[in-house]
Amino acid sequence: MINPIDTFFYGLYMDDEVLAGMGVTPRSPRKASAAGFALRIGTRATLVRKRGGTVWGVVYALAPEELARLYGGAGLEAYQPEDIEVALENRAIIPARVYNLPLPPPPDERNPEYVEKLKAVLTRLRFPPDYIAGIQ
Repeated sequence: MINPIDTFFYGLYMDDEVLAGMGVTPRSPRKASAAGFALRIGTRATLVRKRGGTVWGVVYALAPEELARLYGGAGLEAYQPEDIEVALENRAIIPARVYNLPLPPPPDERNPEYVEKLKAVLTRLRFPPDYIAGIQ
């Protein structure tokens, strides 16, 4: 793989089976957190800046063409790449790419099915129970 990009996933793309089903091979999985953000779920998930907030997720090393495949699909083309820093479980701070919506979903936009799937993935990956409980 040429020039893998460490990418922070905070939604259903944390699930390596979902990625494999899209023809993407997730490499170098590392649990991580992004400080200064909150998770906002509408139809899909996005990050919004929030002082004191923390979002948990997984960093995978992916090829640029794999990222293009993931975010070139219907309904995902609005997501834009942004470079942030994340903290790994060993407390190392690393740069990572994240994909976010330029405008967060309105407060009345909800997707209960997405929320339940996300909570199941977070539980399987053993993220903090209080973080999982706060997702809505």
